[in-house]
Parts: sequence; C-alpha cells; structure tokens
Amino acid sequence: MTAPPDRAARVEELREQIEYHTERYFVFDDPEIADAEFDDLVRELRAIETEYPDLVTPDSPTQRPGGRPASTFAAVEHRMPMLSLDNAFSRDDLAAWGTRLVRLVTDDITFVAEPKLDGLAVSLQYENGRLTVGATRGDGRTGEDVTANLRTIAQVPQRLKGSKPVSLEVRGEVYMPLTSFEELNRRQAEAEDRLYSNPRNAAAGALRQKDPNVTASRDLAIFCYQIGVREGGPDLRTHREMLAWLADLGFPVNPHIETFSDLDGVYGFCEKIEAQRYSLGYEIDGVVTKVDDLRQRTELGVTARAPRWAIAYKFPPEEKTTILNDILVSIGRTGRATPFAQLEPVFVGGVTVAQATLHNEDDVKRKDVRRGDTVIVRRAGDVIPEVVGPVLAKRPANAKRWKFPKECPVCGEPLVRVEGEANHHCVNVDCPAQRVQRLVHWAGRGALDIEGLGEERVRQFVDAGLAQDAADIYDLTVELLVPLDRIGERSAQLLVAAIEGSKPRPLWRALVGLGINHVGPTAAQALARGFADIDAIMHADEAALVAVEGVGPTIAQSIASWFGIDRNARLVTRLRAAGVNLTGEPVAEIAEAEATLRGLTFVLTGTLDRRNRDEAAAAIEARGGKVTGSVSKKTSYVVAGDSAGSKLAKAEQLGVAILDEDAFDALLERGPSD
Repeated sequence: MTAPPDRAARVEELREQIEYHTERYFVFDDPEIADAEFDDLVRELRAIETEYPDLVTPDSPTQRPGGRPASTFAAVEHRMPMLSLDNAFSRDDLAAWGTRLVRLVTDDITFVAEPKLDGLAVSLQYENGRLTVGATRGDGRTGEDVTANLRTIAQVPQRLKGSKPVSLEVRGEVYMPLTSFEELNRRQAEAEDRLYSNPRNAAAGALRQKDPNVTASRDLAIFCYQIGVREGGPDLRTHREMLAWLADLGFPVNPHIETFSDLDGVYGFCEKIEAQRYSLGYEIDGVVTKVDDLRQRTELGVTARAPRWAIAYKFPPEEKTTILNDILVSIGRTGRATPFAQLEPVFVGGVTVAQATLHNEDDVKRKDVRRGDTVIVRRAGDVIPEVVGPVLAKRPANAKRWKFPKECPVCGEPLVRVEGEANHHCVNVDCPAQRVQRLVHWAGRGALDIEGLGEERVRQFVDAGLAQDAADIYDLTVELLVPLDRIGERSAQLLVAAIEGSKPRPLWRALVGLGINHVGPTAAQALARGFADIDAIMHADEAALVAVEGVGPTIAQSIASWFGIDRNARLVTRLRAAGVNLTGEPVAEIAEAEATLRGLTFVLTGTLDRRNRDEAAAAIEARGGKVTGSVSKKTSYVVAGDSAGSKLAKAEQLGVAILDEDAFDALLERGPSD
C-alpha cells in the first residue's frame, strides 16, 4: 500500500524529532523531553511504518538501536551488535509478544524476568581473564572507549575468578544508586553548580568524564545481565545458568530475577517490581523479559534493532513536561515562605499534578525556572511533586528570572532571610496563613489527631473568627458551627465529639502539636517520660532538658526559647483549662529482663500496616531500644514498611539488617536471636 503524502511527511517529521532527542539523550546526556514522550514518538513512527511498509528505510530510528557515540573518546567496534529492546506498555502488548514467539518455536517456553535499570549500557571485554576494554553502547555497533572510567567502579572485576575463558565479552548496566545521587546533588548545590535532573543523566555524565578520578568520586555501580561473545567456558543452556556462571566469575548480578512458565506469571512479577521500585535503592523504568532457553533464542533470532526473544515492559512514566504558569509563595506555621510552581495540570506518577515544590530561593536560582518555561515534573510514590528543571530549548524569548518577593503574600509584612539560612520567614506571628497552618498541625495525625479538622475546615473557622489558636478549638460548639456553610448538625456533632476525644491524648502529642522547632515525636516522647508535666518542662533550664536522653542542646535551646514567650505560656494555661491532658509519664526503670532491645538502634521508614510510626517507636523505646532518624553503620536494624525510600537503600548499601513488619513483631516479642 502506497502511503499518502501526509503520512510520508509525518514520518519525516517524526524521524527528525527522534534523531534530535536521541542525540540529546545519548550524546549530550541532556534530554529535553521525558522518556514517556520519546517513547510516544517512536510508537507513532512504528505504527505508521507498519501500516505503510514502503516508508521503512534502513536508517529509520525504528531499524537501529541507540544513538551515535560522542566524539570525546576513542571509538570501539563491538564484536557483536549491542541491540535495543522492543517495548511493551500493557498486558496485551506482553501477550501479543508471547503469541509471536509461539509461532516461531516448537517447544514450551520458559521466561526469565528482571528489573530494567535506568542506566547506561556498557560492554566489558576480557582476554585471558583480564579486563582489556570497556565501552558504551553508542549506536549499537560502535561505542566509546571508557575503560579507565569503568575500572573505577568497584564491582567491575579487573580479573576473573575461577576457570577463565580465553575471551569473554559481558554486557551490563552502569547506574548511580539513589543515595549517591542525592549526595552528588548536595555537593553540587553547595558548590552552586547545576543539579543533575535524574540518576541516569548523572551516571552517564560520570562515565564520560575525561578524568577517571572524577568518575571514581561519583560512586557508580553496575549489574551484568548478558554475555556477548566468548571463547571457552562451560556449556550454557539457559539464561539462569549464564547468570550463575557470571556470578562465579565475579560479576555482580541483580538478585531480583525470577523464571516463569507463562506470561501471566511474568505480568504478576511486573506488578510486584513496580510496587517495590522505590525501595530498590536505584531507579528502574520497567521489567525486561527474556526467553530462558539459549537454543530457542538462536531459533528466534534478531531484527535490525532488537532481539525477538526479549522485550521491555515499561512502567507508567514518573516524569512529564508541562508549562510553568507562575511561581507563588506559601506561608507555613512557623512563617517559613516556600516557593512553589503553579503548573498546567499534568498526569504523572498516577495523579494529576498542578503544583510542585521549589523548596527555597536558592533552589529556584539553581534550577533557573521562569514563568512560561516548559519544565520537567517528577513524582515518585507518595512524595511531593517536584520541578526537576526547565527545557531550555523551549524557553520563551521574554522569560525573566524570578525574584523572591519582599512582602508576605498573605499579610503584607516583610519576608526576612537571616544570614546563613536558606529560608525566608514572615515576621508576623499573627499572619492568618501561619494561624491556619498552626491549627492544621495541632489537629494532624502526628499530633492530636482530630478527625474532620483539615485545612479547608480550619481556614473556614479562622476566617469566621472562631479560632485563632489551638485553645480556641476547644471552645467550638454545635451551636457555633451549624450556621457556617457546608456544616450540618450531624457534621457539627461529629467534629465536636472528635475535638472532645482529643483531650485525653498523651502529653507527647500535645508537645508535637505546639509546633516547637525541632520537637518531633521522638523528642516529645522523651520529654513526656522525663518530666512530670508540661509545667516541669516549661520551667526546666537547658541543662535539665539536655539531661533527658534523646534531647540535645539544639532541641533544649528551642524548647526554652519557645516557653519563654508570654503568648505561648498563656496558650498552655488555656489548653489546661480546656481539659487537654498536659501530664507526663514519669520515667520508670526498665527491668533488665524486659529491656530486650537495650543497646540497639533502630530507623523506621515507610508505612506499617499494624501500627503507625509513633507506636512503633514507643514499642522499641519501651524495651530499651533507641530510634534515630538516619541510617549509619551504627544502626542495628531498619524497619521497612510500604513505600520505604532512600533510608532502605542506604541500609542495603551499608549492610544494615532490614526487618519487615512480621520480623519486627517477632523481634518485639522474643528479642534478637543470637
């Protein structure tokens, strides 16, 4: 079928766009569009070429892998092409691939599936057991010689173990662990240098450094997944045998690899890995599925750009581009002024995002985002959406740098930035925005946990003059609430009952709710155990406060300063008069037999099913253990729930013991085993 002119023109347009963005991605490590948008371009081109085969040309992006190598390094000709993978975006796509395979082979097929790392593909060449050449994939046939830089990666074997083949080429994926990425961007920020938008770009940039010492400082890692060409070695029949042999030779192999007898099992694995993707410690964008039997792979063969025996199941995108309409400033309960991006709504990470954080003035300056910019937005798991940076090629000619406002957008009072600090603050403690956020904090789940008293309702009460501080909440009655908009008598009764139900909560929750700087649940619980009541805390000097385990000098100074303000002391008096529990829990000596966790340090991360984080911390401390906020070599255990993030990755990196909730329950019940 001859293609109509408009289809032929669209093919040329798509090829031009794909070539351009391929070069930005593979050569300059500076993509201008999100991966999902690039995939959409390739899919559209492939669909047109499938419908009109006469439009297919040998140089089409659909007929070859990767992008051209950069000219910074010497060229390396691959002994066997490093091909790309075809993509599947749904269960139907995966099933269609399976149907094609069945037509081409006679025996039953076993599949092997593994996480698809979002890194940089490389080739490692060994002669007589020694590393001789390391290269990037490049265009699939010619890559860049980055041997010196690959040698700096500790996991890359310089010499092979065991019985060495005469010649061996191994393929792998170089990546940057999330903890290393965060540390790199922290250093970049301190140096006022540009931040990397994602770990993949950071890894690619690190691997292409002219100075190997710079590469070594970037803490790269690698997983190996394939043999290219070899002379000698054992007779390998399956992919799993291949990986086992690679591991025996000293190559790092991803532990999250499983085999399946059908694609239903593969799809279940894809769902499982997608649910775990933020706890792996490195970024992935899908699952690679391969035929396990190497003989069947030979039978299936390859196309010009990809093997027929493998496919990449791509997860929904976590980054998208959209328009930044404005940069505004919100005011928090402490007066902190935080800039945020007002975006053209975009669906990313499973939700529609219309706002994204920009942290502070320095963050806006480093990213240099401006009104009207096309920006990349990222959302991972349940974290707050973030603007990664602008797409400079699409910046409007008249876009001007954004300047931090001098006055609070809510009350008009000055916004002040103290020398040496990153944040601006509204100096007016009576700013309506601060009032609202202080009340929201008091009623929040981590403090008094008053159901039904969210931000919208609190704002309504503040605007109506019914609540200015936490004590005012306890003066609310059904009669006062019913006349307000959208509050019926039943709703008013439930809210008043919830407020009344918050009064007997433990003192530590009230201490958290007061919003004293640096006083979170752990410090608040320590204070509640160390003092008889809030009056004792209020009149304690800094030395007495520091004497409580878990309260350091910074926290002690913050507490003393807060209670030294008359209005705060008056608030405490009114809360007591309202019937809020302000009595502590005197320290009781833990019997040695009950102190099963004495001397052990825990870090909690993610969401547990059977208890919240405060309850988990209390259970640990009741047994003599200690809870801290960061993972180090001194950490005894990390308790990891759902959506655990960088703390879990750090624990894995340091070899710290990790407990799921069942193991945590067993530890609480029986103590640690020998």
